[in-house]
Amino acid sequence: MAPWLWFFWIYSFLGWLVELAFAALTRSEEKRRRCLLVLPLCPVYGLGMLAALALPPMGWAGLTLWGGLAATAAEYLYHWAGERFLRVRFWDYSQVPGNLRGRVCLPFSLAWGLLVWAAVRFVQPGVAALAAAIPPGVTFLFLLVFTADAVCSLWFLRATGDLRGMRRAGLF
Repeated sequence: MAPWLWFFWIYSFLGWLVELAFAALTRSEEKRRRCLLVLPLCPVYGLGMLAALALPPMGWAGLTLWGGLAATAAEYLYHWAGERFLRVRFWDYSQVPGNLRGRVCLPFSLAWGLLVWAAVRFVQPGVAALAAAIPPGVTFLFLLVFTADAVCSLWFLRATGDLRGMRRAGLF
């Protein structure tokens, strides 16, 4: 179980880096990540990768297609849960062609497929080795920190519905 936690956290951190790079490249007004947590983690990336990693082994085309679909499904559910339970929209793709209720869209689903393929092919071997080398005590400590952040972040968003306020409170 501990390696899967680290897969989630590592890919969530890498997703946070992707969000920062995307905001910088697109010169987005919103320079901060569109995440749930104060920690530098974007859980939607971690969940998307866990969904893709749970698939049976397959070739590059199947991994790109099915991994992209699995990650897109995770993205849709993540956004739906944010709207339903926290009254927040983490992002809005309603102006992007091929969108589904503004929660997912075709261009980013294609990007998910490519990201999943690249991550499984090139990044996952190193991530798996790193996760296997982390002592249980470190995993437990990070789980405590992550849980505290998640509980506080969820409470704040549920009470206020203010995603911008959450972003302003972020340390990163």
